[in-house]
Amino acid sequence: MLSGMDVLRSQLEFPTWHGQATALSQAGLHRAAIDKYKRALSADPSRTDCWVAMGFAHCTLQDYGAALESFNRAVAIDPKRVEAWQGRGIAQASLEQMEAALDSFNRAVTLAPEEPSTWQNRGSCQLRLHRDRNALVSFDHVIDLEPGNYRAWHSRAVVLARLRRYPAALDSLDTALALNRSCHYAWTYRGLVLNKLQRYEEALACFNQSLRHQQANGQAWYGRATTFALQGDADRTAENLRAAISIDVVAYRERARRDRNFYQVRSAPAVEALLYPDSADDSPYNGQETSTGDSAGLPWAAPPSSPTTAAP
Repeated sequence: MLSGMDVLRSQLEFPTWHGQATALSQAGLHRAAIDKYKRALSADPSRTDCWVAMGFAHCTLQDYGAALESFNRAVAIDPKRVEAWQGRGIAQASLEQMEAALDSFNRAVTLAPEEPSTWQNRGSCQLRLHRDRNALVSFDHVIDLEPGNYRAWHSRAVVLARLRRYPAALDSLDTALALNRSCHYAWTYRGLVLNKLQRYEEALACFNQSLRHQQANGQAWYGRATTFALQGDADRTAENLRAAISIDVVAYRERARRDRNFYQVRSAPAVEALLYPDSADDSPYNGQETSTGDSAGLPWAAPPSSPTTAAP
C-alpha cells in the first residue's frame, strides 16, 4: 500500500517520464521511448494513453507480442479507447491472428463510425481473410467519409481485381494515383491488372513508374518478370525475377515456383536456375506459398491520435 507521500511523488514523476517518452518516440528513438513509458507507467499504471503510445512504439519495432500486451492493458482500463482497439487489431493481424484482429477493428468501427481509419483497417483485415465483398463495403465507406483517401481507392481496386472487375479496378487505381502520384503500391498494382488484360506495354510502363519511386520494390520487379513470362521472353523474365528474388528470396522464389504465369518459360535454363538453384532440389516447393499479389500492400492505417504513422 503506497503512502500518501509515495502517491504524490508518483503523480509528480509521471509527466516527466511521459514527456521524455513522447519526445523520444517523435525522434524515432522507440527503444529508449519504451523505457521511459515503462517508468511513467510505474508511476501511474492507469494511464491508457501511455499504454497505447507504448504499444505503437512496440509496433514500430515489429515487437507485436509486446505491443499486444500493451493494447490489452489499455482496453482493460478503458474499453472505449478507439486507438487502443485499432492498435490491438494491428498487432493481432501482424501476428496472423486475423479473426481476433477483425473483432478488434469491428470494435473500433462501432466506437468511431465516422473515423476513416477504422473502416480502412477493417477492410484491410477482411481483404486478408478473403472476405472480398465485405472489404469492398468497408473501403467504399472510407471513400464516403473521405473521398480524397488514396489508400481506400487503392485498396478498393485490389478487391475489384480479385472479383475480376478489371476495368473498375483500373478506374479506382487512376483515382488513387490522381490523389498521390508517388504511391508505388498503386503503380505496381495497376501493372498487375493490366497484365490480366494482356496490355503488356502499359503494364511495363506502370512497373517502371513504381520503380522510379521505390527501386527496392520486389513486387514491381516480379510484375515485370510476369509480363515478360506471359510473352514467352525467358531471358528478360530471368533478369527481372532475379532482381525480385534479390530483394526477398523467400517470397518471390516460392511464389514463382507456383505461378502459372511462368508456364511458358519455366523450363528455360535461366529461369529454372533461379527457381531451383540447388540441383538436389529438383521438385516443386511443397510448403506454404508466400503470396504478395492479392494484398493491398499498403501498411495499416494509423489512428489519428497514435504517436506513429503508417503512411507509405
